[in-house]
Amino acid sequence: MDSRFLQVADQLLLIERELRRLGWWSDSPPSEQALASHEPFCVDTLEFEQWLQWIFLPRMKAILEQDLPLPNASGILEMAEMVYATRQSEVLALQQLLAEFDRLITEAR
Repeated sequence: MDSRFLQVADQLLLIERELRRLGWWSDSPPSEQALASHEPFCVDTLEFEQWLQWIFLPRMKAILEQDLPLPNASGILEMAEMVYATRQSEVLALQQLLAEFDRLITEAR
């Protein structure tokens, strides 16, 4: 098991908690069509927070549960900075959590 797994798992829970705090957590999933986008971050079919909830978090949780290798790189913070460029103060905590996730992923094992 990768020594970062527990830290990554904790970070995913913190990201989910922040999405809920912001009121961006949805009980209803997007359509299967929207989830099937081939664009990075599903930019053509989902809002970034939807991508975090319905694509990113489930994929990362599956990686942890199946003891698969963690990704070698992550650029989630960069995407969040672009998406929320005009809402920096509102999403500061979320961006800090995503920055920590990026750091954990790129950290040497």
